[in-house]
Amino acid sequence: METGTIINQYKIISPIGKGGMGEVFLAQDTKLDRKVALKILPSEFAEDKDRMSRFVREAKSASALNHPSIITIYEIGESDGIHFIATEFIDGKTLNDYKKANPLNYKSALEIAIQIASALDEAHSAGIVHRDIKPDNIMIRANGLAKILDFGIAKFAEQKVRKGERVKGELGEDDATLALSPHLPHSPSPHLSTSPGMIIGTPQFMSPEQARGKDVDHQTDIFSFGVVFYEMLSGNSPFSGETVSDVIAAVLTKEPKRLTDIPIELEEILNKTLEKDKKNRYQTAKDLLKDLQEAEEELSVQSRLEKTSSPNIEEPKTQILQANTTAEDNPKSQIQNLKSIAILPFTNMSADEDNEYFCEGLAEELLNALSIGLSLFEKI
Repeated sequence: METGTIINQYKIISPIGKGGMGEVFLAQDTKLDRKVALKILPSEFAEDKDRMSRFVREAKSASALNHPSIITIYEIGESDGIHFIATEFIDGKTLNDYKKANPLNYKSALEIAIQIASALDEAHSAGIVHRDIKPDNIMIRANGLAKILDFGIAKFAEQKVRKGERVKGELGEDDATLALSPHLPHSPSPHLSTSPGMIIGTPQFMSPEQARGKDVDHQTDIFSFGVVFYEMLSGNSPFSGETVSDVIAAVLTKEPKRLTDIPIELEEILNKTLEKDKKNRYQTAKDLLKDLQEAEEELSVQSRLEKTSSPNIEEPKTQILQANTTAEDNPKSQIQNLKSIAILPFTNMSADEDNEYFCEGLAEELLNALSIGLSLFEKI
């Protein structure tokens, strides 16, 4: 498709990428004066009425989603025999590229994770499963807003393989992934596309049931989320190997290396998302989101307590008193004549062990309050 070509109301600006499900272009919506990502579907797709009807049905379902962290589908249309999908164009970076430019700590990783989990909750509540959650399918705008690309379209790619067709670039070009993530060209990564009964996905982000070729539901997205979150927190993949088979074997049989340098609250969430047995995994994205939000609040409280217990207080300056001033006449002299005060540790008398850190923080708070009071008194 040449630059300047007009399809319906969309004027082609430049190519973005090409995959097994068509070419993607940056285009200008001449009616609404906005940039869009325009996916041109291959002609053989349009000729298969059953396939097109399924595709349109899935895209319509996804377009009904209204969430700030889910890409918006504007239109599915046809012009002079060319079938296309117009979606929101996201001016940002994939999560992988964003991490390179903006190294994540656990707080920033948690902020992104909450956005992703919230989007999953919205989609799953509408009966839509993504099936290919991974960093290349998550984009981060300059303002930190995360966007998950192309809900619903993954199912179409899966149906294509289940009919016994092969996806171009079976284990190299990442074509199927590009079809699901049309906004940027991606670096090649191994992609699994096999015989009927198997599905399309990226091995290191597959759930165990997905890697086995079983039917998948919303819990496959939760496992894939766990892999993405693990990578954000550690910079490494929990499941790796020299070959696709090695990676799949790791997903099925190996436990991820424990991350010892993150808060225990996040470690517990990670472990539950990466449970190989679905019965032990988070049952819903809503439950996952709730735990992430509670962890963020708890870690925020802990951070505030730490800052309060270790303020940058200027040390009191030594005071030189006149010899003819009695202790009764000079309150500063009274302060200097005071004996030291000891603040003993507080004991948690409640049944809730989570309150233990409050006991430690309270003693520190009293010590600092006394120090501040003394400092202010000496300036009188």
